[in-house]
Amino acid sequence: MEYSNLNDIIKSSKNILILSHVNPDGDTLGSMCGLYSAIYENHKKKCEMAAMSKIPDVYLFLPHIGEVKNIDEIDKSREYDLVINVDVASIDRICDGKILFDKAKKTVNIDHHKTNPAYGNFNFIDPEASSTGEVLFGLFTKMNWKINLDCAICLYNAILTDTGSFRFDNTKPKTFECASKLVEIGVSPSDIYKKVYESDSKTLVMFQAHCISKAKFLKDNKIAYTVVYKKDMEKFSAGDECMEGLTEKLRAIVTTKVAFVAKEMKSGGTKISMRSKCGDVAEISGVFGGGGHKYAAGCTIKAPVEKAVEMILKEIEERYNGF
Repeated sequence: MEYSNLNDIIKSSKNILILSHVNPDGDTLGSMCGLYSAIYENHKKKCEMAAMSKIPDVYLFLPHIGEVKNIDEIDKSREYDLVINVDVASIDRICDGKILFDKAKKTVNIDHHKTNPAYGNFNFIDPEASSTGEVLFGLFTKMNWKINLDCAICLYNAILTDTGSFRFDNTKPKTFECASKLVEIGVSPSDIYKKVYESDSKTLVMFQAHCISKAKFLKDNKIAYTVVYKKDMEKFSAGDECMEGLTEKLRAIVTTKVAFVAKEMKSGGTKISMRSKCGDVAEISGVFGGGGHKYAAGCTIKAPVEKAVEMILKEIEERYNGF
């Protein structure tokens, strides 16, 4: 789809809703607030924004984050002219937001996950981009939209977090070019880094230390995983934000090739977060209806946590036997 159509769609829409995915991370929140800022700057339109679950405290510094409502605060009977999903790889990741998405006169899907099935009326998906923030930067540039400092901060946060501070394999020359231009606008890399990576709570640190201490290792330490039970969360009064970065810590072990965290859900199912150094974990997640990137993906399995772990290990061992 031509990028110019996005400008026309936004220009002709009187009321716009932007949705992030459930368990929001830095990319979906930075992209949402960045798009909000850009639309107001270039079309003088105030959008509504909704998150599906609690926003992690670490991202409360983002411009316009205070305008974000919880999806439960949005009138589900309303019909929007336009609903835009940002960084939402599959439609089920907007939970009750799907009611509003399905009712909208027009829908736009902006993302960078290769597993995204292009479920919107209009889709802007670039699997080569590091993040949805990078996709948006490219769209804004092509449309000749002005990117103000608030927008730049949001997009930089999106790129920074989804590349793991420019450490992950999704970091390309274009990624640095985008980041460079955002810094030229006025973004302070050191300031955002400190806010995102040097603001961990004592609860998060102690909770993750507990989870890592219970990690199990298989295949000569090439597979690393840990199970997080509801009682673990309760013991430390830990919220979902305390899960952020836990899988990466297991992958960082020198011997680890594939790492995952299995979290027991209140519903009785199991949420899986996977990271890899050598294999396509998006394929494994896809077996269970999930998705993501080659080296970072996730899914939800409707099974008790012990059974879910067995299922995931079976898929890993079948694919990477002898790695």
